Amino acid sequence: MGLKCLIMTEIVLRIRLISGEYLDVTYTTEGGTPEEAVEHAISTLAAEDGTLRCLHGNRLVVLYGRGVATLEVAPRGPVL
Repeated sequence: MGLKCLIMTEIVLRIRLISGEYLDVTYTTEGGTPEEAVEHAISTLAAEDGTLRCLHGNRLVVLYGRGVATLEVAPRGPVL
């Protein structure tokens, strides 16, 4: 029996809630590229019943699409 190696992709999202508050969360998914993780997060939150499990520090946070106003992806590399 062989060992299964999982590659995890992690991205940081800045969420603006409908209330106007901002929240930075980490979203982790199995495999894929960071771009695919972003697309998965966007399509999940856009769904009528979309929820996304994320981490805010050491806490599990479940985002409900209906409460999210905007979603920004943390830049990779320097911001010029």
